[in-house]
Amino acid sequence: MLPVVEQVYLNESNTYENIVTPFTDGLRTVQVMANLKKSYETQGKEMVLSFEKSVTLSMIDDAWKEHLRELDDLKQSVQNASLEQKDPLLIYKLESFNLFKEMILKTSKDTISFLIKGNLPSQNPQQNLQQARFQQAPPKPKQEQLVESRSEEEVQQKKEKQNNNQLLPKQK
Repeated sequence: MLPVVEQVYLNESNTYENIVTPFTDGLRTVQVMANLKKSYETQGKEMVLSFEKSVTLSMIDDAWKEHLRELDDLKQSVQNASLEQKDPLLIYKLESFNLFKEMILKTSKDTISFLIKGNLPSQNPQQNLQQARFQQAPPKPKQEQLVESRSEEEVQQKKEKQNNNQLLPKQK
C-alpha cells in the first residue's frame, strides 16, 4: 500500500489532501481516510492509526445502534412484568445493565477481531467471503432476558413445606 501512497503523493497533478482505503475482514468493509501528506511522511504509520480509529468507531457505532434496538425490545417486554406484580422499572434497570455489559464485551471482541483479520480487499470478493466463513464461529443463541415467575407447582411445594414446619413440635 505504501507504494500507492507514495505514487499519489509524488504525482505533480495531485490535488488530494486525504486518501481513502478500504479494509475488510471478509464480512465487513470499513473505509479508512488518512491525510496523504502525513501518511507519506510517516511511512504509513498515519494509515495504521487511521485504520485503528475508523474500525473502533465503526464497531462502537454499530454496537450502539443494536443496543438501542435491544433496549426498545426490552421496554416492550418489561411492560408485561407489571401483570406479574413486579416492579417494571427495577427489571428494566437490571436487564438493561446486563445488555450494556454484553454490548461492551461484544464490541471489544468484534473490534479486536477486525483489527487482527483486517486487510486490503482482494480482487476476488468470493475468496474473502470464503475465508471469513471459515474463520467465523457459529453465532450463539440468545438467552431469554426476563426471569420467569414461579410455577404453581413450586408455590404449592413452598406452602406445604411451611405448613409442615409449623406442625412439627419444637425440640428443646
